[in-house]
Amino acid sequence: MSMFQADDISVRFGGIRAVDSVSFDVQEGEVFCIIGPNGAGKTTIFNLISRIYSTTSGRLVFNGQEFTHTPPDRIAGMGIARTFQNIELFPNATLLQNLLIGRHCHHKVGFLSQMAFLPSVRREELHHREKVEDVIAFLGLQRYRDSLIANLPYGVRKVVELGRALCTEPKLLLLDEPSSGLNVEETEGMGFWIEDIKKDLGITVIMVEHDMALVNQVSDRVMALNYGKVIAMGSPSEVQSHPEVIKAYLGGDLEEAA
Repeated sequence: MSMFQADDISVRFGGIRAVDSVSFDVQEGEVFCIIGPNGAGKTTIFNLISRIYSTTSGRLVFNGQEFTHTPPDRIAGMGIARTFQNIELFPNATLLQNLLIGRHCHHKVGFLSQMAFLPSVRREELHHREKVEDVIAFLGLQRYRDSLIANLPYGVRKVVELGRALCTEPKLLLLDEPSSGLNVEETEGMGFWIEDIKKDLGITVIMVEHDMALVNQVSDRVMALNYGKVIAMGSPSEVQSHPEVIKAYLGGDLEEAA
C-alpha cells in the first residue's frame, strides 16, 4: 500500500484552476520529485498537502488515513514535515533554538506543569534536546549550534531549515526547491543529505525541484506538471525525454524547439 496518495485533487483560485485533477501515489522509502515550469502548480500541491490551502475536489490519504480536511496545525503531528523555498527561520534565535521549535508537535506536558517546572517537564526537555543534538550531529552542524541564524551563510541556513523539519521526526518530508539559492557544490551536498535521509533515516521524500542534476541524483520517480495538469510520470530519464515535458520547458512546437 502507498504511504501517500493524492486522488484527483484540484484547487481553484477564482476562475483559475491551479491544480487540475492531479493523482499520484508515493511509496514508502521513495524520493518522488515534482517538476515543471514556473506556475505549473508544484508548490500549490505542497500547500494542499500541508493544508495551507483546501482542495476544491479530490482527497489526500496518508498511511491509509484520509486527511483532506485535517486542520493545518495537526499535519506535523501526523508525521508530515515541510521546508519552504524561501527560508522560514527565526534570524535572531540560535541554530539550537530554531531546531527546538521543530519539537513542538511532540510536547506532551501541560501548561501548569511547565509553569511549575515539574520533573516531567525537565525529563521531556532533556529528551527534546537529545533529539535535536542527534539532528545537529547528523547534518554536521555542531560548529554552528550556538550561532544566530542571522550570522550564518545562506547555504548553512538551508541545511538548518532541513534540520528543523527532521526534528519533527517525520515519516514524509516535503522539500520545496531545496537547491534554491545554492551554488553547485552546495547543491551536491544537499543531494547527499537527501540520499542519507532516505537511506539512514528511512524517511520518504516528496521534492519540488528545478535543478535537473539534483533531480537525477536523488529521484526514484518524477512527475511533470504544466498548467496544473500531469503531463508525464516515470523515471527521471523517461520524464525528461517526454515530448510534452520538452515542449513545456522550451515552449512552442517541438519542431521549432529543435
